[in-house]
Parts: sequence; C-alpha cells; structure tokens
Amino acid sequence: MNPVLESLFARKSVRAFTDEPVTGEEKELLFEAAFQAPTAGCQQLYTIIDVTDGAEKEELSELCDHQPFIARAPVVLVFCADCQKWLSAYRAAGLDPRAPGMGDALLAMADAVIAAQNVVVAAEGLGLGSCYIGDILENRERVGELLELPEYVFPAAMLVIGRPTAQQRERPKPGRFPGKYTVCRNTFSDWSHRSTEDFRDMFSGRTGPMGFEEWIRAFCARKYESGFSLEMSRSAQKWMEMFQKGANR
Repeated sequence: MNPVLESLFARKSVRAFTDEPVTGEEKELLFEAAFQAPTAGCQQLYTIIDVTDGAEKEELSELCDHQPFIARAPVVLVFCADCQKWLSAYRAAGLDPRAPGMGDALLAMADAVIAAQNVVVAAEGLGLGSCYIGDILENRERVGELLELPEYVFPAAMLVIGRPTAQQRERPKPGRFPGKYTVCRNTFSDWSHRSTEDFRDMFSGRTGPMGFEEWIRAFCARKYESGFSLEMSRSAQKWMEMFQKGANR
C-alpha cells in the first residue's frame, strides 16, 4: 500500500495523550490541511474554534457526556457549520437574501465534517492521535452560550488531538463491518428485509463471549436508548429549529 492508504488503515481514535504539547507549527499545518478539504462551491461553510482556555475545556468535557480526557487534550477544536458568514457577506454587498434553510445547514455540516476529517488524516501523518467527540451536539443551550454561537451556526463536530501514549499506540484498532454489509450496488438494500442470521454474520467477532442478541440489547441500552443519546436528539432538534424559517420560505 502507499503511505496515504497505510495511514488511513492504521488510524484509530486516541483518548489518552502524553504531556508533550502539540507545537504551534504542527497546529498551523492541521489548520492548513482543513482549508484544503473539498468544500461546496469553495465556500468553506465552517468556522473552527480553537479552544485553549483550560476552564472552557473543563466545561466542555462535562457537557460532552462527562469525558475527562477532553480537558487534558493538548488541542481541542470545534468545527462549526457556519451559515452566517456568507449570509452576512450577501448583506454587506447590499442584498436582501433569504434565511438559510435545512439544505444550507446540511451542506455546511458536510463542509465542516469533511474539513475535520482532513485534520484527522493530517494529524495521523504528523504522529498525532485524534478522537471525534460527537457529544458536542448535546446541551444546545449551554454549548451555544459557552462558544458564543450566533444564529445559523452550530457545532458539527469536535476533535481532540495530542501525542498518543504508548498504550494507545499499541492498542489494536477495532475491526470494521464486512464490505458486503456496507456497500450496495445501484440501489439501497433495505435492512428490514435482512434475516437474523445476516445480522449474526455481520456482528461476528464483535460480541465476545455474548451472543448476538445479548450483545445488541446491551449496546442499545448503553448507546441508542441512553440519556446522552436522547439529549443529543433533543439538542439537535433545537439546533435545527433556527433553520426552519428558511426551510418554510
């Protein structure tokens, strides 16, 4: 394999970092990597918040499902889907543009996450570890206040970055589902038509000593039906409400 593919295949989430800081030069390279990401119409519909304040990191670690490693990470970046920047540019040019709608929100979210993934790949190339924090979508009211997010801006993703500990470097990467359960040809394969045996095969090697049904029940309770998942859905709905006016216009 070429070095790019090797890096992609080797990359895994890192949640424990050494005390060695990420240098200013390395951080600038990460930002430049973000800026080179594909973007709709070359608009870069995102803004990156570089969180350096220790107290702010601490609060984010609590707001994001009580994960202390967030506060200890050398680099904490919040990638915001930003529909305000261009709206303000239109107004600065004397236009009276429509309010951003759901399509604009989803396009900006895609831009932000694509830029974040470029940073993840660049970090791996620099020997740095990273972890996505999807919980940044939770606690809409306090997160919005803490980050001073204006109308038509919401957090699409958060990344924590640092130098992996030896344990994290040596930890095996979790396996992925077989391609036949991820890639469809021409049309979507309806999951509701799959048999229980298909799902047993799909999850083979993931459930450890548990059977398929027991493992799935435990996972559903811990993730899908959990308090943080329900809060994320509530907050996501609140984040999207600001785009409803544009969607209905």
